[in-house]
Parts: sequence; C-alpha cells; structure tokens
Amino acid sequence: MDAGLIWKEMGADLTLEDLQLVRDDGLKTAVILSLFVDRRAKADDVLPDNSGDRRGWWADAYPEVAGDEIGSRLWLLSREKQLPSVRMRAREYAQEALDWMVGDGVAESVSVDTWWVRTGVLGLLVRIFRPDAPALDYKFEYLWEKM
Repeated sequence: MDAGLIWKEMGADLTLEDLQLVRDDGLKTAVILSLFVDRRAKADDVLPDNSGDRRGWWADAYPEVAGDEIGSRLWLLSREKQLPSVRMRAREYAQEALDWMVGDGVAESVSVDTWWVRTGVLGLLVRIFRPDAPALDYKFEYLWEKM
C-alpha cells in the first residue's frame, strides 16, 4: 500500500486520517496522476496561452520505454469553451493518459466518459476492467478555467 491521493475539485492532495496518511493500493492514485499531471504537448498542439511552454514532466525526456509519457493533455483545454467537441477531446485526452494501464497489464481495458456537470466543471468517469477482478469506477469533477 502506498500513500493515496484524494481528489478534490481543485486538485489532488494527500490526506491525514488518525494522524496517518490515507493509503490506497495505488490504482486510484495512478489514475489521478495519469489524468491530472500535465503531459508534454505534441508539436502540433495549440497551446492555450501561446507561451511556447509545452509543459510535461522533465523525466519524460529520458523514458525507460521509448515514447512513454506521464500525465494527460487535459491542460490544453483550459481556455476552451464548454462545447461538445471540447468535451470529446477531453475524453480522448483522458483515454490517451490511461492507455498505459492496458499496455502494462494492469487492466484488460479502460473506458472514459465525460460530461458537463455544471458551468465550469467537467465530469469524468473512468472505468477500469481488470483481469480476474470486478471493474472499478472512479468519478472526478474537474474545475474548468474558462467560465
């Protein structure tokens, strides 16, 4: 068991319970990190602030497996309007961020659904289908910056 991240609308955090860190089996924390750490933007991605900063985790420059990257490109949508096409791109970015689970054998498949919870909040439902175990569902509400 590892220290577990707890998701709140504004982001993830470590939490104490009875003066000890809340722990989990690592799967929920892995999902949170996969979705909400900024993956490096691709060369053809439009950056939301035109700064030229493609973000990303520095260690992705030295992957153990070629092309292996941490995080998602959800951050690229931070200044987008709440349109159906943007919601679908958010689903695609989330799916891309979680595909490693299938490749690494953690899951047989992973599905993502997205919806607008309310103005300024994107909902994400992640369903992980594991070998020889019941499916797991994780639900997140992601604060949208463009309101």
